[in-house]
Amino acid sequence: MLFSEALPVREIVEPLRAALATHPLVVVQAPPGAGKSTALPLDLLQEPWLAGQRVIMLQPRRVAARAVAARLAEALGEDVGGTVGSRVRFESRVSAATRLEVVTEGILTRRLQRDPELAGVGLVILDEFHERSLNADLALALLREVQGALRDDLRVLVMSATLDPALPERLGAPLVESAGRSYPVDVRYLPQDPAGRIEPVAARAVRQALAEQEGDALVFLPGVREIRGTADLLEDVDAVVLPLYGDLPLAEQARALRPDPGGRRKVVLSTAIAETSLTIQGVRVVVDGGLTRTQVFDPVSGLGRMVTGRVTRDAATQRAGRAGRTAPGVAYRLWSERTHALLPAARAPEILEADLTSLTLELAQWGAADAALPWLDAPPAHRLDSARTLLRSLGALDDAGRITPEGAALLRFPTHPRLAHLLTAPGLGALAADVAALLEERDPLPREAGADLTDRVAALRAWRVGGRDAARRAGADLGVLERVERLSRQWRRLLDVPAGPDVPVHADVGELVARAYPERVALARGSGAAARLPGRFLLSGGQGVVVPDGDPLAHERTLAVAHLDASGAEGRVFLAAPLDPAALEARAVWADVVRWDSRAGVLVAQREKRVGALVLDTAPLAEVPAALREAALIGAVRAEGLGVLSWTADVEGWRARVQALRAWRPGEDWPDLSGQALLDTLEGWLAPHLGGVRSRADLARVPLLPALQALLPWPLPPQLDELAPTHLTVPSGSRVRLEYRADGSPPILAVKLQELFGLADTPAVNGGRTPVLLHLLSPAGRPVQVTQDLRSFWNSSYFEVRKDLRGRYPKHPWPDDPWTHAPTRHVKRRLS
Repeated sequence: MLFSEALPVREIVEPLRAALATHPLVVVQAPPGAGKSTALPLDLLQEPWLAGQRVIMLQPRRVAARAVAARLAEALGEDVGGTVGSRVRFESRVSAATRLEVVTEGILTRRLQRDPELAGVGLVILDEFHERSLNADLALALLREVQGALRDDLRVLVMSATLDPALPERLGAPLVESAGRSYPVDVRYLPQDPAGRIEPVAARAVRQALAEQEGDALVFLPGVREIRGTADLLEDVDAVVLPLYGDLPLAEQARALRPDPGGRRKVVLSTAIAETSLTIQGVRVVVDGGLTRTQVFDPVSGLGRMVTGRVTRDAATQRAGRAGRTAPGVAYRLWSERTHALLPAARAPEILEADLTSLTLELAQWGAADAALPWLDAPPAHRLDSARTLLRSLGALDDAGRITPEGAALLRFPTHPRLAHLLTAPGLGALAADVAALLEERDPLPREAGADLTDRVAALRAWRVGGRDAARRAGADLGVLERVERLSRQWRRLLDVPAGPDVPVHADVGELVARAYPERVALARGSGAAARLPGRFLLSGGQGVVVPDGDPLAHERTLAVAHLDASGAEGRVFLAAPLDPAALEARAVWADVVRWDSRAGVLVAQREKRVGALVLDTAPLAEVPAALREAALIGAVRAEGLGVLSWTADVEGWRARVQALRAWRPGEDWPDLSGQALLDTLEGWLAPHLGGVRSRADLARVPLLPALQALLPWPLPPQLDELAPTHLTVPSGSRVRLEYRADGSPPILAVKLQELFGLADTPAVNGGRTPVLLHLLSPAGRPVQVTQDLRSFWNSSYFEVRKDLRGRYPKHPWPDDPWTHAPTRHVKRRLS
């Protein structure tokens, strides 16, 4: 027995062993503090089915991975790197003696890609799975596929404090649940939500908590800036104030997690990393700022970025639970109780919202480009399509979606594929390390410093050589520069290159940015230097962008843009670098282009030297390929609508007849000639008639009737004239045109009343099935009655109409008996 019997999780050890002995996938739910992360992995190391193989445990955060590994190793009386090891980004502490590896999630994906069978691994533990990170969902999907195809002996254990109740059933896995043990926590709210920044609100709450409560305090804040600001406001409190966040040096992280050596009270200012696996000894008070930072896709940088938002209710519950680990505690929530009820119940799975570029590349390497994996929630198809488009532009995927050697090389780098592509630039390793680090971190220079990324590289290198004074002269943020340098150093170590102290070359920085953002190479608007529009550029992706007035980059001819606000008609450039025009030319390809100029209403056919939407040069196209011409014209009609064609009365009448028969005879093959159907099938009926069309006027002259008539399969053409004739002959001998309706309502026969004397039955079409709608006209051609029952009209309404009209039209016959009077188109005969 490796842990104290007092740990609540001890109650489920035997049921868990039994479940894992007979099931390849098991779910464990145990509340915070139960010991699942720091007891269960060691308890399972000697299981017979493990047969001496290793255990890998995933943690979603680096701080948690290091801390959990340290606690596990301490329980064995060892240092990390012995029986218990850890692997996080840029850091590995394992040895041949290691049996249990605590790793961050991307590490497992890398290992699976290298060795899909996971040779030597008998159990994988996915801890804190409720967070539903993108990497955790991917790892679970890959592991389930490995279990089904390669390793029926591999066990997977999914653990968390809070889980979707439906998860075990969705996974087809047994649930082992620990009731746990926690002390009561008194949750207190503010009377109303605070306004302004969180730092002074949090500092006031900490002072109140220290005065009212016993024990150490854990304060949840969204990020490093808020942690530093709150710490500055607490300099005079009678307690040790310690930060805790992911980029903190290991020694300082360890200091925050352990009791103060001098016995003083401790205030730990932490990001969300302290929500789950980390145990901070002595905490009796939680102050929850109610905010959290989550990663979302950022169109400004083209990467993921951290966005501050409200905490979810389940996360707030986990945070408050930190105060009740060892004794009754108090949680101060810095929002109102009314607001708490309106918070989201839980965070959405990251796979449904995040940028999927890295995931898509991993899937291509795995050989599952169609994403056909046993997902809990499948990645959205449109996001996968966008990711594939980007990866093809980086050369990471071929046209069929398969990974290329370049794409495989990008997976060596634990970062977004954009930055990985930047880091693989030949001959620019030191500069690439600096640029990648700057793009991944916050901007170290103030906004008024301009948009040139080269200035950021210069400030970093000046600080590297000249220290704080050099950074201050550049107006740089020292804290940001320190983080950038730490990251750049890690990239240089991976690339095996020394630091670059020299002044960077603008064109080299621009070339690196263009490698990461191929759709953001930009050309100044206007033709020629004299006509150039300062500050206004067109991106190769098609968007117009603006460099702020007064920025030196506004007068460049070509740029590579890294960060921009793409909203609005023209985006605003935040970070960019000049690009050598020759580099833009090198990316260009000649293509035959046939397009419709909607402003001029003409077809344009030329050879264009292009980089995406950027046209660098043109030449006339001697022969226009028929397929390209037809495609451009069809696109023009779709864009401008069917109204660009000439719809004469004859064409509309013929079309209405067909549509009416389609409505009357749904079981037959009458084609759909509705506007949308015609637009959808332009290639089939209109394209063959577009020969010689080069302008909008030519489109209006295209004969539509033969084009549409070709849509009628045999024997429908003669049936059309039989079932839906254009005219009907009335008793007077006149041939009167019928007006058909596309919706299948009765066709209208507008005829003078006198021409129907003696006719009892209403005329019909559609083989006698559909009576026409008679518009009975006065001698002046105005409707006096609308009916489908002519017999009833003669017997009743006719006499009212006769009384009203015979005085106005005395020269026309108005007989007492319409049944016996001869039908006529003329006035009364004159008496001789």
